[in-house]
Amino acid sequence: MALDQYQEEEDGMSFLDHLEALRWHLLRSIAAILIFSVTAFLAKSIVFGVVILGPSKIDFFTYRVLCDLASYVNMPALCIDELPFTIQSRQMTGQFSMHMTSSFVVGFIVAFPYVFWEVWRFISPGLYDQEKQAARGAVFFVSLLFFMGAAFGYYILSPLSINFLSNYQLDPSILNEFDITSYVTTLTMLVLASAIMFQLPVVIYFLSMSGLVTARMLKAYRRHAIVVILVLAAVITPPDVISQLLIAMPILVLYEAGINIAKRLEKKRALKEAQYEREREEEND
Repeated sequence: MALDQYQEEEDGMSFLDHLEALRWHLLRSIAAILIFSVTAFLAKSIVFGVVILGPSKIDFFTYRVLCDLASYVNMPALCIDELPFTIQSRQMTGQFSMHMTSSFVVGFIVAFPYVFWEVWRFISPGLYDQEKQAARGAVFFVSLLFFMGAAFGYYILSPLSINFLSNYQLDPSILNEFDITSYVTTLTMLVLASAIMFQLPVVIYFLSMSGLVTARMLKAYRRHAIVVILVLAAVITPPDVISQLLIAMPILVLYEAGINIAKRLEKKRALKEAQYEREREEEND
């Protein structure tokens, strides 16, 4: 009842009223991010010591799984038992600024479902009833894909990329001593880029629902999409083929899932149109 009243109020709003509503949605979203960011800042030993620096330690979950797998299949090369690098802070404000940055990123990731819910509350009153029905569960699926992408970036892409970069040497005399700013920036970029790219099925869903793309179009441009995905993977990952393929493969799978989603939407649309035509014919008879 309260939601219906809210939607009725939204429908009767002027342009300035919409701006005021948007301001409050943004303020609540920012407040949620700040609350979780402050919490992450205060929990420094867990958020920074365990989460942020986790992939830089040899006892990280992914490395242990790979070593167990290497032992099981008798392939020692799979085991990552050494990360030959150290992390340093070469700037006076380096550790504090990275503490702030990492806390904000963690706060944004944790608060993402609420932030998207606030955005959806602002957008949804402007949709038709049919569009609202078709987009039901958008907050859940967008949040699910976001966390799946973030987990993929954190547990798969980041540790393998860090392993590659830490073992890459032009000459044995050159030591890998990474600045804390570089480490946190790389980790953040990999995690957030994966989380964003995992939204591909949702993007295809809404584009298909609005009629801007079709399953046939997506199939026709599949080769172009593969090239674009590989280029994006090369941009957001270190310059090694394994990392690029690791990020590209799930995105390609999600692209194919988007084609199936577009097919289902087109079938539903065709059935509704056929039913509408039958009803019109019956009325004319």
